[in-house]
Amino acid sequence: MKWCVVKTGPSFIVKALCAVLLMSLQQFAVAAVAVPPPPEVAARGYILMDFQSGRVLAESKADERMEPASLTKIMTSYLVSKEIEAGRIKLADMVTISERAWRMEGSRSFMRVGTLVPVEVLLKGMIVQSGNDATVALAEHVAGDETVFASLMNQQANALGMTRSHFVNATGLPDPQHYTTARDVAILTRALIRDFPEEYKWHAIREFTYNNITQHNRNRLLWRNKSVDGVKTGHTESAGFCLVASAQQDGMRLISVVLGTAGDNERALESEKLLGYGFRFFETHRLYSARQPLSSVRVWKGATENLPLGLQQDLYLTIPRGTYKELKAEMRVDNPIIAPAAKGKRYGALNISLQGEALAARPLVALNEVAEGGMLQRALDAVRLWMQ
Repeated sequence: MKWCVVKTGPSFIVKALCAVLLMSLQQFAVAAVAVPPPPEVAARGYILMDFQSGRVLAESKADERMEPASLTKIMTSYLVSKEIEAGRIKLADMVTISERAWRMEGSRSFMRVGTLVPVEVLLKGMIVQSGNDATVALAEHVAGDETVFASLMNQQANALGMTRSHFVNATGLPDPQHYTTARDVAILTRALIRDFPEEYKWHAIREFTYNNITQHNRNRLLWRNKSVDGVKTGHTESAGFCLVASAQQDGMRLISVVLGTAGDNERALESEKLLGYGFRFFETHRLYSARQPLSSVRVWKGATENLPLGLQQDLYLTIPRGTYKELKAEMRVDNPIIAPAAKGKRYGALNISLQGEALAARPLVALNEVAEGGMLQRALDAVRLWMQ
């Protein structure tokens, strides 16, 4: 990876801390691989996304409105996990199974009406068995009834940037106003794994027993591919067979979404195609960590002369396999910087490119604050600036 510092404005001092920017390039010295087009995927719509960087590696009709079926329960899982994290409900809370929950059609966890069931059991029944009875019981526990819960689902969808989704129930049973897209489902899945990693682990459970009935997770990839640890299946006659899968290899995690395949086995096969393509031809690296000093710039009229600049968040990039050494990093720093300098304020930009193509641009922000200097310091720096 090549590093370049670009000066802007009058003369100033920029100190590039190259030693801490990246690990040794020798670690990534592999032969470059040409990236072929994605495989043909027999689905109404699909998307393949890198978890860390968010880069989309393959897609088709990813923004077309489609039925999510039980993929809806990923949002239900997200909201329940959010309530647990906030302390508003607990895994040990006992939930009374209502008649409405008990009567739910479709997949069931065989909850008996009037019985008390812990939230944790309901969550596992929803995630592993796709139980509609467990799902409605959770929605009622969180929001009082499923209609109010659906409103929370739509609020959360907006907050996550799922701009083409609308929910009317917690289960995914068909409704003309219940829809999503492959891209929105990937956005949601990425948020679930990022925000609730402990709860996400339950999506790798292969079977779950309740009421002396053992049911298996319908995600075939949990048995066929050891790198897969989730996420959720869905099926209705109108939606077809759907699958969200996530897999991890050598520190790289991918998320695939396939909607509207022809069968149970087909959704697994098409998902494996996408995941295999991503792992074979791409690699993801954390280039820089959040709050890591990337440069030290001169501050005029300040109590101290140097201000460290860095990024507010970790910077991950997904690139064609074997092209790491061809990355180019360019830093542009504002000048002059006059004290006081506020921590977190933007004072420049970091741009990453590959073979002339811009890949990422991030603001460089102050990692510390620099207070205004004394009268003598301000006067001396004023003269120095004037002379320059």
